[in-house]
Amino acid sequence: MIRKAVLPVAGFGTRCLPASKAIPKEMITIVDRPVIQYVVEEAVAAGIRDIVLVTSSSKSAIENHFDTHAELEASLEAKGKHALLESIRDIIPDDVNIISVRQGEPLGLGHAVLCARPVIGDNEPFAVLLPDVLVHQADSSAYNDLHGMLQAFDKHNTAQLMVEEVDWAHVERYGIVTLEEQTPAPGHAAPTAGVVEKPAREAAPSNLAVIGRYALPGSIFSLLAETPPGAGNEIQLTDAIETLRQQSGVEAYRMQGVTYDCGQPLGYLEATLAYGCRHPALGDDFKTLLARYQEA
Repeated sequence: MIRKAVLPVAGFGTRCLPASKAIPKEMITIVDRPVIQYVVEEAVAAGIRDIVLVTSSSKSAIENHFDTHAELEASLEAKGKHALLESIRDIIPDDVNIISVRQGEPLGLGHAVLCARPVIGDNEPFAVLLPDVLVHQADSSAYNDLHGMLQAFDKHNTAQLMVEEVDWAHVERYGIVTLEEQTPAPGHAAPTAGVVEKPAREAAPSNLAVIGRYALPGSIFSLLAETPPGAGNEIQLTDAIETLRQQSGVEAYRMQGVTYDCGQPLGYLEATLAYGCRHPALGDDFKTLLARYQEA
């Protein structure tokens, strides 16, 4: 099973301005923890043990969040605030490594992933998780969707794109996969014939959208290194994945849970509502608070 993951977190977060002007968008809080912590928890739950953050000079707060804070821990211990102390000590398990590499220039998602090459290497598969998107596990599933996708990679030895069924009226917002076969059932994968970026409704080959979770072989790095700048004069991960598809195939893994796009304000608000209602300590009171506003 894949044990390494790359999280590209170097972008400016312009869709979240002005909130992300001085604070990394990945550190914006959903209920009681930053967005990036949910994504790291998702990776850890799927069996990832080495997490590579591709950062920039303005993102030191992310690295600090996953580092120890000796003074704060000593203060909480001295004041007997043991629950709070455990909450910051348990942000990541002891057997999980957080590794940071810098993306010196914003040259695209493909370039960001390529920056992790010295850590991952060319001979080991890895996952990529875009931290704008939160993935909530289906209540009926024994494991999260990332774990299921990594299992599909392990079983088929083929690169995987996680996809979500979206409303046909909204397909123009996403990269939409073209399938070689019929649509896979949730929790299963099927071969793709490509990805169409933001198609019109009448031109969309399916309503399965790529949602920012990938399982890729180490060979993708050599393809990224040879990929010329594409849209926006940036090195696009999707271009390298298309080359990979032509060489060895790529599958679409259909997720069972739901996603929240925290890279834009309405998605952030929806995630806050959903995670607030599910919170083990705050959920009931939060629902009461919501009901009060609905009655107003």
